Amino acid sequence: MEKRFIQTPRGRVYYWTGGQAAGLPPLVFTHGLTHDHTAFDPQVDHFCTQHTVITWDLPLHGESRPYSDFSYAAAADDLAAILDAEQIDRAVLVGHSMGGFVCQEFAIRFPERVMGMALLGTTPFGHVYYRGWERWLLTKAGAMAGWYPYRYLVHSIARNASRTDAAYQNLKAAVSKLSKKEIQRSMDAAYRDFLERKEEVRFDCPVLLLLGEHDTTGLVKKYNHAWTERTGFPLKIIPDAGHCANLDNPAVFNRLLEEFIRSLQASPAG
Repeated sequence: MEKRFIQTPRGRVYYWTGGQAAGLPPLVFTHGLTHDHTAFDPQVDHFCTQHTVITWDLPLHGESRPYSDFSYAAAADDLAAILDAEQIDRAVLVGHSMGGFVCQEFAIRFPERVMGMALLGTTPFGHVYYRGWERWLLTKAGAMAGWYPYRYLVHSIARNASRTDAAYQNLKAAVSKLSKKEIQRSMDAAYRDFLERKEEVRFDCPVLLLLGEHDTTGLVKKYNHAWTERTGFPLKIIPDAGHCANLDNPAVFNRLLEEFIRSLQASPAG
């Protein structure tokens, strides 16, 4: 994978690209809160033999720091600029957790560029899914993170999102790149902007929801079941996996993603 960047008014955004364009759709992997592009290393290794693959460090994360005035609209514009730089018109978006918010925003702003979305451990835009106290609690995430000593905060973020040692070590290494203030800032930005989009959103492209069997992050499991019930989006459960299910059980995650890609190619719109 080759490391590249785009320059934006808000800061540099780094991404990695590689793989083989074998007539199959390009894949864009977007990591979750406090993680970085290495979150999808098992997927890069698996899919780059047949797909053009892009991973990137979201603004405020990894090497995409410093970055000012974060918003999901800005992140979607950044992703569009990355695709432009790589001369990619349409792609399949794969988003984990906060990365799923970016994918949803991108699909709203650039629907013609999205072949499909596979969303892991994320939740839907729209206040209809969330009670008032749940929305209020999300606004306090950054402040609550400040209650914990830094080393314990890093450990707890990594441990609560993983079930395997490989997933834990991967996430811990990514979180450790951020200072405590940066962790709090990313949490504040992630949930503040997420709550700004109050309306329920419908997507023109096919959507696959994915969830780790043992995902105990917030109320993610509850929201995903409500999401599939309201929209009919298929929901696939990844066994023996937590919030970072693509790292806990990459074999099953990769298989489900392959099946989704094949369904896109078989559809008339694909």
